[in-house]
Order: sequence, then C-alpha cells, then structure tokens
Amino acid sequence: MVPDVSTGSDTRGLIVYLFGPGRRDEHTDPHIVAAWDMAGAPDPGRDPEAGYTLLAKRLDHHADLRTRELGGKKPPQHVWHCPVRTAPGDRYLTDAEWAEVARRIVHAIGIAPESDEKACRWIAVRHADDHIHIMATTVRADGRRPRTNRDGQRAQAECRKIEAEFGLRRLKSGDLTAPRTPTGAERAKAERQSQTVTARQWLREHAYAVAAAVRNEADYFTVLESLGIRVKTRIGPETGDVIGYSLAAPGDTNAAGEPVWYGGSKLAPDLSINRLRERLLDQEVADRPRYVADPSEPWRHATTAVQTARIVLDSGDDAAAQGYLAAFGDALYNITSATTGPHQAELRAAAMAFNRARRSATRADHQAATALCKAAKELAYASSEPGGLAIALLFATLHLARAAAKWHEQRGHEQQAAAAEEAFRHLQAGYQRATAPVLANLARRAPRAATARRYEQDVRVALPNYADGILADPAWAALTTTLAHAETAGHNPRRLLAEVGAQRVLDSAEHPAEVLNWRITAQPNRRMQAARRQSTISGPSARSAIPHPPATPVATRPEDRSRHR
Repeated sequence: MVPDVSTGSDTRGLIVYLFGPGRRDEHTDPHIVAAWDMAGAPDPGRDPEAGYTLLAKRLDHHADLRTRELGGKKPPQHVWHCPVRTAPGDRYLTDAEWAEVARRIVHAIGIAPESDEKACRWIAVRHADDHIHIMATTVRADGRRPRTNRDGQRAQAECRKIEAEFGLRRLKSGDLTAPRTPTGAERAKAERQSQTVTARQWLREHAYAVAAAVRNEADYFTVLESLGIRVKTRIGPETGDVIGYSLAAPGDTNAAGEPVWYGGSKLAPDLSINRLRERLLDQEVADRPRYVADPSEPWRHATTAVQTARIVLDSGDDAAAQGYLAAFGDALYNITSATTGPHQAELRAAAMAFNRARRSATRADHQAATALCKAAKELAYASSEPGGLAIALLFATLHLARAAAKWHEQRGHEQQAAAAEEAFRHLQAGYQRATAPVLANLARRAPRAATARRYEQDVRVALPNYADGILADPAWAALTTTLAHAETAGHNPRRLLAEVGAQRVLDSAEHPAEVLNWRITAQPNRRMQAARRQSTISGPSARSAIPHPPATPVATRPEDRSRHR
C-alpha cells in the first residue's frame, strides 16, 4: 500500500478532478467513502438529482469552511492531498475497508485525530478499484494549523500496519531517500505517446549515466545537451555560480508547447547540483593528465577497486561504505556502456536497479571512495573490452552487489536491500551469459598434460584445504590456461595461487576454480610493468607516444539517445 503525499492551494480544482471523468475517462464511479462528517459532506458522486457543478461548489464550501472563517485569507499550501494505492496483485478493498484506511491515515498524520472535535475537515474519494484520494484542508476549527511534519513517513508507517492487518502485500519501508514516483498525469502522457517510461524516468536514467562518465560539472551539462536534452541552470545573484539546474526531455512539452522542466533534485535526491559536486572528482584530480599504455589497465583498476569496496563494507565505517556504494552505482553504468554482447541488457537493468541502493539516510563520504570513483571514470574512456578482464570485473561486481544487499539489510534499509538484491540477480544473469563462452574458450586452449600436472601440484601445495574441490571443478581446465598466461606474464604459479586464495576464503565458493580463475585474470602483467618502469627510467620521451583519452566521454550509445526508439 503506497501513500503519496502532496500539498496545494486549490480545493475546488482538486474536487473537480476527483469527481470528474479523469484524464482518460477512467473515473467510472467517483464517490465519497469517508469524511470528517458523512452527513455534512455532500457527495457529487451519489446525488444524481442535483447538478454536478452545484454539488462540487457546495462540497468546496463545506470542506474549505475553516479557511473562510479566517477572514478570506487562505494559508499557503493549505490543501493536503494523499492518494493511497494497493500494490499490484492485492485484492480489491471494500468501501468500508477504504473508509477505515482513510480514518487511520488522517489520524496518524495528525490532520484529524480520533475524537478531536476541532480537527481539520477531510474527505476520502474512491473512483477506482485499487486506490482512494484523501483530501484535507489543514486549518483546524480553532484556527491553528495541524502539525504535519514527516507526514509522508508517518503515512507509510501506518500503511505497513494496515497491510499486515488486512492481509495485503507487505511493501518495504522507505527513508525519504527514494526518487519521486511519476504522477498519474505523467504516466498517462507516456501511454498516449506510446512510451514505456515517463519523461521523468527517462531523464533520471540519462542524468545518472552522464554523471557516472564525466569528470567535472561543465562536462555534465555539455554531454546532456549533446544527447538532445535541454538544460536550464540557475545562477546565484551574488557569486555568479550555478546554484541549481533543470532538464527537459526532447519533445516533452505542455499544452502551451513549452518544455516540461524537472529540477535535478526532483529527478533523484543525489542528482541535485550540490550532491553531484560531492560525487565528482575534485578539479585537481579531474584535470590531471592520464597516460595509459596498457588498454587493460582500466579494467584491472576497476576490479581492484570493487574488491576493495567489499572490504570497506565490512569495516564498520558507514560513511565510507555509503560513498563506495554511490561510486559503485556509477561504475555499473560505465561497465554497461563499455560492454558489448548479449549480457549488456542485464547490466543496464542492474545499473538502473542499483540506483535505489546507492543512497540512504547515511551521509556518504565520497572522498573515501576516490579510488573506485576514478576507476569508474577510466572505464568511460576505455578503448576496448578485453574479454577475460571484463568477466573478472563482472564477477567482482556480482559479489559486491550481494554484499551491498547484506549491508543495507543489517541497517534496516529495506528498500535499498531489495534494490541491491534485484541488481545482484541481473548481474548474475549477465555473468552467466557472458562467462560460458569465455571459459569454454580457455578450456579449449588448455596446456599440455605435463604442464597441467605441474599446476595440480602447485594447487595441492598452495591451497591444500581446497585442492580437491578446485581440481573437481569443471572450470579447472580453464584455470590451467589462465595459470599458463600468468606464468608467461612473470608470475610464479604456486605463489600466485597462494596470494589469490588468501584474498578471501573459498569455503562458500560453489566453483572454486572459477573464482581463482577470475582473481588471477585481474592480476597485472609483471613483465609489462617491469618494461614500463624501465621506460620511465630511460626518460619521459616514451610517454609522448601514448594517446590521451577523448575529452568528452560517450555516456550513452547512439541508439539510446531517443526515448521514442
């Protein structure tokens, strides 16, 4: 059961909507199911003898009577509106049950406490099977305003109790960090235009993808405009700095043909200009030139940073952990944009799902997560996708998503925990699609039997407690190929197995050889590192041949630039 609280100033306008036909003639039987005084509240939906306009006017007069008694001066935002909707799949409630729901919510909010004769006037209108609208004028009979602070949170808490008592689907409690849900008007507009998502949702996803890729604030607005999104900034009168911004989707206009603007914070709390600045790298780091000789480095850096994030989640430093979760959300978008193949759709779905898990009421320490933030940005500039390294990174994200779900669950963040679990399921599906052909290819290139027997001895010496499980794993043949590559790159196989085996215990690993395979894949090439150090000693001239990354990353592929495709 979902309450959606808002406030306004037009009692008559809301009444006309509630008892009118609706935007698509969906209001088939509008009528009052509960009110401050059922005998004193005229019901335009239940008096066919009287004219609709006359009854709406009478109801407006009665409901707004207290504000008129103030001498004609209506307080600002004195109309309180709260649609309450059951979850998809729930049974339809009767009018009597909806009446009880309405009375309990206005009591819990403080608008109309039970037995309070001076309480505010309110009505609950039902015009569909699965929801009601509660409207109240927030002026008491004694002229005072009710205390409605934290009304959304209190309404949610009461709905959780009602769900349990009425046998409805139990939804997750929120903490006021969720993005705004699309309004009924926005959803209806999307349906009329044959869109699968509303303009608000489309803008939110593109804003997240661009923010994940860019290095500074100026690039953020530039890339958004390059995608056809209109940008409007607010400038401080004294400083001349940007103090806010709004976005409009291509072709999204109102009845007057003007763009429909959404402020950054109205898209999501962490898309406000101040929250964005906290997440973006500081100017010194953003402007620092990067020389990348090995195209596999961004993938290795990202894998190492994601593995570090798992350690931070277990450290007890909640602010740092929250910072890493925000950076991980950016990394998922950039992994998606840098990846090709049939698993890309699952990665995109994982990035979108994790948006709810990337923030909570815990204030994030973004500086603590600079390493993951930088690694995520590098992926946006990555020039190629090395197959094995991409799978190793995907394997690391899979475990971090599960760790994030556990971290949120331990702290009572129900919605975030559910979102992280959903992201984990998408990552798991993507990993399974991507890993099968790569492991099969490695197995086909397994070294000769003598080399494989030598690696078997290395496993028994380096990891004696897990040797039997590793050798029995179907991925053992693929692991021998990876060990051969590592040996060629300058690693000692026995020492390397001991090192990667100590990174995290293998007790819970269902496929230990597969786990070791991706951990080893993420290890750097020691021979190449030595050669790079030698070239640095020889002089800086070698750096001049290394190309710079593009000045503007491409955050979204061309086919995703239009909502209409």
